[in-house]
Order: sequence, then C-alpha cells, then structure tokens
Amino acid sequence: QVQLVESGGGSVQAGESLRLVCVISDYTGPRRSVAWFRQAPGMEREGVALISWDGSTLYQDSVRGRFTISSDNTKNTLYLQMNNLKPEDTAMYYCAVSDSWYPALIASLFQYWGEGTQVTVAA
Repeated sequence: QVQLVESGGGSVQAGESLRLVCVISDYTGPRRSVAWFRQAPGMEREGVALISWDGSTLYQDSVRGRFTISSDNTKNTLYLQMNNLKPEDTAMYYCAVSDSWYPALIASLFQYWGEGTQVTVAA
C-alpha cells in the first residue's frame, strides 16, 4: 500500500523559511510525478510545485522564486524548500504522487496523497 508521510511544517514569521519533507513508500507505478499541494481554510486545494517523471519542474506563479521542489530518489523523499514565507502561504501542505503521462498541478491527476503538514505564517 502506497504511503506518503509529510513533515516539517510549523509556525513562522513572515520572511522566514521552512523545509517540508515527504517520504514515499511502496509506490511501484510505471512512472512517477510528485508534487506539493496546499489548502487553506475555505479554499480549494491548489498545486504549488511539481517534479515530472521526466525531471522537469513546474511552479505556481505565486511561489516561483521563493519555493524550490527537489527529490532524492535513492531515499524516495520529496522536499519543498520555502523561503521568504508570506502570510498568504498559510495552509495545510500535502504531497502527492501521479502516474499520468502528462502531469500538471491539477489535484485530480494525482492518485496518492499524504495527510498533510500545517504551515502557518504570521505577519
């Protein structure tokens, strides 16, 4: 059974940094794209950043230049380095895995999800 476990969330001040970690276990699909999504209270889940199965990356416009997605395939671990955090980055952050040929930051394309880690940024 595929498992994704996130960690690294917390409460910080605006301008500070956090590094999220997601450990992925038992995924054996034909291809693997991985991504971070986030969901604030009362809002829809939105894609933040993605690493496609071919190694390309994609970022939401609001985080480009501040967030960096990376992975260590030897450890089956996904990271999200978040710098210069803003109050509008406050949300529950989820990692997700997709076997789609055409990955995009669309939640419905992702088959497996973690339970999330909370990020809170104070002004």
